[in-house]
Amino acid sequence: QAQLVESGGGLVQPGGSLRLSCVASGFIFSNYAMAWFRQAPGKPLESVSFINAYGGSPSYADSVKGRFLITRDNDLSTLSLRKNSLTRDDTAVYYCCKFKGGPIRNPLSYDVRGQGTQVTVSS
Repeated sequence: QAQLVESGGGLVQPGGSLRLSCVASGFIFSNYAMAWFRQAPGKPLESVSFINAYGGSPSYADSVKGRFLITRDNDLSTLSLRKNSLTRDDTAVYYCCKFKGGPIRNPLSYDVRGQGTQVTVSS
């Protein structure tokens, strides 16, 4: 059974940094593109970043471009998201997602999602 487990969330001050991790199990991680989504209170799920199965072609939402960095380690079946220059607008639950096909920004293009990790940006 495919499973994704996120970690690394927490409370951080504006301007601070955080690194999220996601450990995959139950499927061949290196065969699948992966992505990070987030959901802020009262808002729909939002695509944050995407990376292909080989670790290339990263893409980012305009709101995080230049501040976030997505990487993966296929040997460790781990997906990461390095987040810098955080703002209050980055406050959300962040989810790691396994890509099944389709438009990369569409949540329906993913068939497995982790339980999420809360990131709160506040002074």
